[in-house]
Amino acid sequence: MAFKTSTARPGRRGLTRAVMALMAQMAVLAAGAGLPAVARAAAYPDKPVRLVVAFSPGGPTDIIARVIARKLGDRLGQQVVVENRPGAGGNIASEQVAKSPADGYTLLYNSSSIAISPALFQKPALNPTEIFTPVAYVATVPLVVIVNAASPARTPQDFLALLKARPGQLNFGSSGNGTIDHLTSVLFAARTGTQFNHIPYKGNAAALPDLLSGRLDFMMSGSLNAVLPFIKDGKLRAIAATTQRRVSVLPDTPTLAETITPGFDSGTWQGIVAPRGLPSAIATRINQEVAALLKDPETLAALHAQGAEPTGGTPADYGKLIRTEYARWTRVVKETGARSD
Repeated sequence: MAFKTSTARPGRRGLTRAVMALMAQMAVLAAGAGLPAVARAAAYPDKPVRLVVAFSPGGPTDIIARVIARKLGDRLGQQVVVENRPGAGGNIASEQVAKSPADGYTLLYNSSSIAISPALFQKPALNPTEIFTPVAYVATVPLVVIVNAASPARTPQDFLALLKARPGQLNFGSSGNGTIDHLTSVLFAARTGTQFNHIPYKGNAAALPDLLSGRLDFMMSGSLNAVLPFIKDGKLRAIAATTQRRVSVLPDTPTLAETITPGFDSGTWQGIVAPRGLPSAIATRINQEVAALLKDPETLAALHAQGAEPTGGTPADYGKLIRTEYARWTRVVKETGARSD
């Protein structure tokens, strides 16, 4: 009996200690369940960040993205590496980023294409309001209606009169089917009751020689860095800006809204989004750093050289813009029957 008593008591004590230790471990794990995300946010970034750009190198969006990447890397203390993933109106880059971990190490430097392409290519699964976390609103980039210097159009009123006098006879060159300049022209035609021939190119740079030679009658260009030298040399003429505000580098050029189409406002915009589920602490950190670098004189000079204007605002502000623009362009695509091919 004594033998049984002496072995049972230590066994119970051992079992009790094991159970208590296990319970203590579980309590620690439960209490610290949220710590990994918090710790990651506090340590962010501890390795290079990838900034995916949905367009080819050398274009206006890519140029601005590289300035932002360099400046943001300086502020974060880690390199921000630009990776170009062009194709399908930006959908290839969007899909890649959306499927990446939501840890802040893969970001998308987006243009307004994220609000246009899902509807245009009939890919509702790429609805930006459902697959991305908005991070930072960087800039707006207006489009400018440009004609050859030999064109009789010198004012927006002249331009509209020319279109109405020659329905379906003038040639308009865009940077491609489904791009912002293509859809802006579709919207303009619908608003003004005009018709013209759309000729898509692989980028504004490819269309520019034909505008200079007179094979194209007009463009709505967002590549102001490329066309400004020709405007200054008198080979091209800026007729009007497509946005509500005039372009800072062309202050004497009126807008369509203030002349022939009241309320007209269409241009591209740029910013940074991340995969859905990005911790708010990381989104806020990046947003704050972008807000700071948008006040940097070198950054502002780089933006203005592309005809871009800095914006800023909170992640929530950017999210509201994306929702509004997605609804707007989805409606335009549906009403006008615009297509990507």
